[in-house]
Amino acid sequence: MALVKREIYQHLLFLAAFLPISGVFCFSELFFIKEPHDVTALRKEAVILDCQVHGETPIDVRWLRNGAKLAENERVYLLSNSSLYISEVESRRGDKSDEGFYQCLAQNKYGAILSQRARLTIASISSFTTQPTSIVVTEGSVARFSCKISAHPPPIITWEFNRVTLPLTTERITVLPSGALQIHGVQRADGGNYRCVGTNIANRRRSTEATLTVTSAPNPRLPQRPRIIAGPQNISVSVHQSATLECMATGNPRPIISWSRADSKSIDVYHTKVLGNGNLIITDIKPQHRGVYVCRASTPGTRNFTVAAANVTVLAPPSLVEWPESLTRPRAGTARFVCQAEGFPAPQITWLKNGERIHSNGRIKMYSSKLVINQIIPEDDAIYQCQAENEQGSVLAMARLIVVMSEDRPSAPRNIRADTVSSSAILLAWDRPLYNSDKVIAYSVHYMKAEGLNNEEYQVVIGNDTTRYIIDDLEPARNYTFYVVAYMPMGASRMSDHMFQHTLEDVPLRAPEISLTSRSPTDIQVSWQALPDKLSRGRVSAYRLSYRTSAESTVSQIELPGEKTQYLLENLQPDTIYLLRIAAATSIGWGEQSAWTSHRTPKASSAQVPLSPELHLEPLNCTTILVRWRLAQRNSAIAQGYKLFYHEESQPESAPLQLRASDHSHTIGGLDPRKKYHVKLLAYNFIGDGYQADQTISTPGCVSVRDRLVPPPPPPHNVHAKTNSSSSIFLHWGRPAFTSSHAVNYTVRCNPVGLQNASLVLYLQTNEQSLLVRDLQPNTKYEFAIRLHIDQLSSPWSPVVYQNTFPEAPTLPPTNIKVTLIEKDTALVSWKPPEEAGLSVTHYTILYASRNEWLTGEWQLLQREGSITMALLENLKPGQFYLVKVSASNNMGDGPFSHMVELTARADPPSGHDPRLSRGSTHSNAFSDGFYHLDQTSMTGITVGVSIALMCIIVCAFIIVCRGKHRKPSAVKLRSEERSPPASAAGRPGSQGSAENAHVRAAVMSQNHFIDSKGGTDLIINSLGPVEASSERKSKCFSFRVLKSVKDVQKMKRGVASFRPGSAALTYEAERLSPPRAPLGRPGDSEGSSGSEGSHATNDSGRFSQDETEMTILSSGPSGSRPSVTVENSEEEARRLAPHGQTDLRLVESVEELRCRQEAQSGRPLLSLSQVV
Repeated sequence: MALVKREIYQHLLFLAAFLPISGVFCFSELFFIKEPHDVTALRKEAVILDCQVHGETPIDVRWLRNGAKLAENERVYLLSNSSLYISEVESRRGDKSDEGFYQCLAQNKYGAILSQRARLTIASISSFTTQPTSIVVTEGSVARFSCKISAHPPPIITWEFNRVTLPLTTERITVLPSGALQIHGVQRADGGNYRCVGTNIANRRRSTEATLTVTSAPNPRLPQRPRIIAGPQNISVSVHQSATLECMATGNPRPIISWSRADSKSIDVYHTKVLGNGNLIITDIKPQHRGVYVCRASTPGTRNFTVAAANVTVLAPPSLVEWPESLTRPRAGTARFVCQAEGFPAPQITWLKNGERIHSNGRIKMYSSKLVINQIIPEDDAIYQCQAENEQGSVLAMARLIVVMSEDRPSAPRNIRADTVSSSAILLAWDRPLYNSDKVIAYSVHYMKAEGLNNEEYQVVIGNDTTRYIIDDLEPARNYTFYVVAYMPMGASRMSDHMFQHTLEDVPLRAPEISLTSRSPTDIQVSWQALPDKLSRGRVSAYRLSYRTSAESTVSQIELPGEKTQYLLENLQPDTIYLLRIAAATSIGWGEQSAWTSHRTPKASSAQVPLSPELHLEPLNCTTILVRWRLAQRNSAIAQGYKLFYHEESQPESAPLQLRASDHSHTIGGLDPRKKYHVKLLAYNFIGDGYQADQTISTPGCVSVRDRLVPPPPPPHNVHAKTNSSSSIFLHWGRPAFTSSHAVNYTVRCNPVGLQNASLVLYLQTNEQSLLVRDLQPNTKYEFAIRLHIDQLSSPWSPVVYQNTFPEAPTLPPTNIKVTLIEKDTALVSWKPPEEAGLSVTHYTILYASRNEWLTGEWQLLQREGSITMALLENLKPGQFYLVKVSASNNMGDGPFSHMVELTARADPPSGHDPRLSRGSTHSNAFSDGFYHLDQTSMTGITVGVSIALMCIIVCAFIIVCRGKHRKPSAVKLRSEERSPPASAAGRPGSQGSAENAHVRAAVMSQNHFIDSKGGTDLIINSLGPVEASSERKSKCFSFRVLKSVKDVQKMKRGVASFRPGSAALTYEAERLSPPRAPLGRPGDSEGSSGSEGSHATNDSGRFSQDETEMTILSSGPSGSRPSVTVENSEEEARRLAPHGQTDLRLVESVEELRCRQEAQSGRPLLSLSQVV
């Protein structure tokens, strides 16, 4: 007996282990050997769509066209291998056309599978959508024609010249696959008529003719910066196809075309080639080829260039990266299938059960990349397929679910009953199962809304000690369906019968949102939307409208029937603020009133201001509102723009947004969920603001896991940003892997990095997985984030990505251009950067040429880095007239050149003229006579400086004159024409007194003599010519005397001054003797007048005091470098002057011993008093 039991147990283990495996093996016996593929056929041509299936027979094969069963007939029928044969393809309109999507459906006892989708297209070619146009070009330049035609399959484009076919590629002529014809180095013979020819298997089309007219080029041709006349365009290409990026440029000399990627990645040289003169072709394109490609046109031998960029998007069909696996599950268990696919655009995933699409219900949920089946029942035993598809194609994977049945499971609960308790609660009751009820350990109550599709099913598990339960979280005035399942340790029972029950009405959850406009100064049009069922909680039977002015407390009320959605308040006061609110009622009672909404009636004026626009608000998701409007046709005033106000309820109104007159919609983002907002819009013109339109709207809630019992969708992934230009950035991202029948849309958040004003954040809406963000600032770093919205569910924001816009090419030239001649063949040019905010300069270009070179267009070029704002112009030719101009450049292109600045390189600048004459400024480029044209600021500074200097000179002169009136004329140096007597005869031995107190008698130069003081010769020049200076030098010390009075000197008629090299020029004009104005009462009052070098070098006035003389004599020592000038006067002349009544000469002191001692010590002659002066 034990042996029998052991064998039975082993058999049961074998069955338990083999059962799931056998199910998998049986499933593997049904699969496609051949599936249909896309095909293009001619009309009346025969077509075969393949479909060959392998599996356990019998196998039934059917065909679907556009999702519906295809009926067979004499023209369309199945072959013996299950392929579809169409003898004559029809292209008539409607259902009689054979074009469409075809799928093969195969079924056996295990289930059904659906093939991939194949498209049948009938070949066609339409007329040209773009015709070539006539152009006129100069000889030696470039010419371009273009044409576009819609056809399937894509046509081959050729060109004809005067009705003769042109070759596709020659040295000068290129025909692009896109239909563009490029001609480089246009010749006279190229003039004529051109037309485009498009050909495919369906037909051939010829465009209209366009004429190319060739004109003579100027001789010589002027230099021309490179300019791209046909740049690359954003393009989307399917994988393994070819992409053509056009780049055609003109310039003199002919520019060189080069290509690069904006992301600094290297271009795939194995799959790219250059077509013609700079066009880039990428063959066998792959996903890694996507990106922004930059075309650069450069002038040979220079750094002058310009660029154009385009984004290449690679479209890829879906491919599976994770496949669903077959499962074996017991009844009432849970099965999960996972399927993930990739492609571009991101593929949509659909789940099929036996070839038919699955819809979510209470038990079956589809989210993310999973299919989850709860409370498995025997009918769930089937073949399941995951279908991933996008516009490039589709791919399927399959798996089978095997449901294991238990023989001793309980029967289903019986006699389901439901009673309504309130507007949100229903009592559900049932009887225990008829069989095996003693083995029941729990019950699960399932309920969901009865109306609508894809409703969520909710489940409550209760113990086995009760057969009744109150569901109390229901919505008012809704129909619900219920069923109950009994559970035991070995599995679950079948579902009970379904029961339907309706909840009671309740008062409205909230009031409707109102919209206010004025058609005249004395009325307000009040309108509102009917409450949705979720908010009305029953049928709305009435509305109550309340209104008053802001200055009054008396409220007027009007009750309106429930069918009304608008009302016109009339006989109001103009230019008055009114407050309005509304409430709704059901059969149960009145709901809560709305908050007061303000509206100002227009002024009673005849001025033609715009009437209020028709305003429509729509919540796109829980944080975004779409505002749409249009002006009424009866609006006679023209709007110059719009002002949009919005603020949260109970918050102050913010500053308006200024919108263009061409705008008719605006997206308000960054709002809070579950909040009410007031939106006001008005149009304005030159007269003033128009009539306003007011409306309120509530943002929905961002449904959480607690609200929906499902997780929120994941955020978009693989967010990439690529710079497209200086004002646009291209974004693309991947959709997270989940399945839903609801439409998916995205919110893109965009703002500059470091933005402080949150109101300037840009929110953009799209239902695609890519977006070109435009109107951005150049050379600015932006941050982007994206979130997904589906069925009122919002995902978190994606990780932030950063991207910089390209810098904009300079649009202004450098300023303050100055050219300074620093040597006769070298000039310094300086400038300031262009006055553009945020401009990035990589280098400067300096062009200069002589007048003759400028006439022939032969400019000499210098380039300096962007941080350097000066350059040297060397090897200038003396006597030539030069023109100089400067431009700024960056990676995006070259800016304009500045005005030409003129410069004259002088051959031999005249003496006393500073050759460093600077030329040029931003205000002038014309010069004459070597003068520097100064700007207003410089002229003002010079004028002020000269004025101050003149005032100082006048004041000093006035002081000198005033002082001179109180002083005697100074004694000056004299030298007798005759040789002076020996020093022994001139002085007296035994001189008394100190040398520091000695008075000196200085000689004065005669009237007809002056000294050449340039320092080169010992010439004394008089009116008759040069006079030889005495070359004698006293070898011994001498004594000199001092006149007691200057009057004695003034009576002298002749005088001689000795000259030594290095002395300053001295001119003297003798005055007639006149009576003394004031006697010199004491020695310290005498002054000497001299033009000595010391005075000249220091710009001194030549005046000195006796104290200064004494200090100079005492300080003269070894450091003195100039020779002493000897001054003598004979005693005889002094005696001769005495008898004439003049003051007797008094010898105060002899300084012979002092000077002899100092000369002996220094070894040099000391400076005389006259020389010191």
